[in-house]
Amino acid sequence: MIKNLLFDLGGVIMDIEKANCVRAFDALGLPDAASFFGEYSQQGPFEALESGAIGPGTFRREIRALIPDGEAISDRKIDQAFEAFLTGIPLHRLAALRSLRKKYGLYMLSNTNPIMWNGFIAAQFSQEGMRRSDYFDGITTSFAAKCLKPARGIFDYAATTMEIDPAETLFLDDSETNCRAAVSYGWQALHVPVGTEFMELLKEKGMI
Repeated sequence: MIKNLLFDLGGVIMDIEKANCVRAFDALGLPDAASFFGEYSQQGPFEALESGAIGPGTFRREIRALIPDGEAISDRKIDQAFEAFLTGIPLHRLAALRSLRKKYGLYMLSNTNPIMWNGFIAAQFSQEGMRRSDYFDGITTSFAAKCLKPARGIFDYAATTMEIDPAETLFLDDSETNCRAAVSYGWQALHVPVGTEFMELLKEKGMI
């Protein structure tokens, strides 16, 4: 019996566009910017920031060190280039979360970083005059857990800190790799392919 829904953020709730981010860092002069951004994970300083290994200040210093004349680039320009990865949360998905929370415990598990989390992401969740905590009963971020999906550690951290039973929780993610990993750890999972809406998939499963 599914009592909880555990949502990935990017690609499920938040629309994303990696190419925008690559172009933004290309414009800043980051050599071979595309090599830092995988389909579902990042590399170098980007991965270190998302895993909680470094903070925003160290991240910006490391990015500047990779760019010729990088010292002339402001913190804000670096942050804006990184946040170009995100395009926004459609209002209908925020409404969907509010509706689902009436029936299920709602939780989030996201590979993300404090720059996006405290900037663009926070702003998107305030569109209805609410906060993230108004949509979810608990949230786990990779930088707080100091671990990235699909590693087991972040799933165990989520189960423990949010006090949810994996067997009673459906994990929704746009990465099939993450979904397979979750199932191997004892969770239920639902793949949300690019271009699909999680509400439609939940309806197909007879959950709403």
